[in-house]
Amino acid sequence: MGTWTTGKKSGLAVLAVCMVAAGCSSKETPAADGAGAKEDTGPTKITIMTSLQTPEVPSDTLKKLLEEKTNTQLTINFSPGGSYDEKFQAGLATETLAPITYVGNQAAFINTRNAIKNNQFWEIGPYLKDYPNLSKLDPEILNNMKVDGKIYALYQEVQRARSGIIYRKDWADKLGLAAPQSIDDIYNMLKKFKESGLAAIPLADRNDFLYGAFKTLSSYFGTPNSWGMVDGSLVPDFTTQGYMETMKFIKKLRDEGLINKDFPVTSKTDQQNLMYSGKAGMYIGSISDVNTMADKTGANFKEAQFDVENRIVGTNGKLGVWAVHGYANAMLFPKSAVKNEAELKKLLAFCDKLFDPEIANLLVHGVEGTHYTLKDGKVLPVSDAKLLEKEVSGYNGIGLSRITNIKPKVYSRPVAEKAEQLINEAVKFSISDPTAALDSAAYTEKGARLQDIIKDATYKFMMGDIDEKGFQDAVKKWKDQGGSSIIEEYNASYKASNKKK
Repeated sequence: MGTWTTGKKSGLAVLAVCMVAAGCSSKETPAADGAGAKEDTGPTKITIMTSLQTPEVPSDTLKKLLEEKTNTQLTINFSPGGSYDEKFQAGLATETLAPITYVGNQAAFINTRNAIKNNQFWEIGPYLKDYPNLSKLDPEILNNMKVDGKIYALYQEVQRARSGIIYRKDWADKLGLAAPQSIDDIYNMLKKFKESGLAAIPLADRNDFLYGAFKTLSSYFGTPNSWGMVDGSLVPDFTTQGYMETMKFIKKLRDEGLINKDFPVTSKTDQQNLMYSGKAGMYIGSISDVNTMADKTGANFKEAQFDVENRIVGTNGKLGVWAVHGYANAMLFPKSAVKNEAELKKLLAFCDKLFDPEIANLLVHGVEGTHYTLKDGKVLPVSDAKLLEKEVSGYNGIGLSRITNIKPKVYSRPVAEKAEQLINEAVKFSISDPTAALDSAAYTEKGARLQDIIKDATYKFMMGDIDEKGFQDAVKKWKDQGGSSIIEEYNASYKASNKKK
């Protein structure tokens, strides 16, 4: 079977493996009787470079099965997630990336755009139509990953719109409150939790603009997702009325004691502990957190019950919630390791098989009878968490399919299954970021630093330290220090991309 290496192996060993060309087929030696040579149907050799999100490299149990089912000989170079980007950048600089190389995350992929433009990776868009699974990839997600209008990467699926509201249903039932359907309903529930004495801090929040309460509430006020179209031009979300209304709403919650006053410096752990300890009754963020929340709160309060909701009608009269770009990880094919079109096609054939039901479920759930059993057609993982971590979890980052052809899990609580269903349905009314596939050199150079100006001003407004004029002064500062260039470049990129269509 394939060579098994990790990021802990010597650099020379990894380099030697990485440079093995994928799919190097050979011919058998002609027979002594003069018969013609036969094509070698042996396994295709493929090297994969990916990050590892578990403490230890997984055993080769699933690797051997994957090789068998795909007729491949795999070398998988795992590197710890915390240092993966550094390893990727080093491999990019020295041209020692593997034929199949994963990029650590969405931000890391965006940072590879210059290398992609410099012709260091294969363009794969024209080939996707030739493969049964790859030809069915979501065109919107592929579009979000385009560089100069071309597709260079495959994506690892991720649920696009996970945000919503988790709340104490037992408290709501006691007060005769239905599931929130609007901003007013959210406010009313928080106010009733406070007035009844059930919650000391009705809404628990943390210092996270993206995955905390702010961005989700902002969706309900009609704010675009990072950028939006206003009067035919792209503008940053913080210049819109919806963003201002969100800040005012959260300031109101703080002024009335309906949210933890120190949320700008509250960690996620402390935020969740407010729920677990019974001090708070609402959490706005990923509703997939409900199962853990019910477990840990239930350990302290047996009567605790939770419910979830993400179908909130915004102030514009529409359902809407912000969505990520649609990919967790990206897969690239370096030209330094993949020498020709024939090799690339063999790699794509392997990637296509990663979406086959049998292989997709293998990399997510493991082996039936060993790592899980089926109950009414749903996956029930074994109780041995160490076994799952040792043999399965490390391979989650290799599979491309997280949704397509994946068998549903058995949930210990109906509310956890409800959350999963709501997340999947939210794609229908999710709000995308229109700049996902656009280029701005100014944003690449200054975007993160400039965003700190807005983040600081947003917190100061919600804390009551500045007024609307003070916030607009911060927006002007953002524009003067490079933001105006970002706006110009994104709009130019948008117009150019539309001309190519």
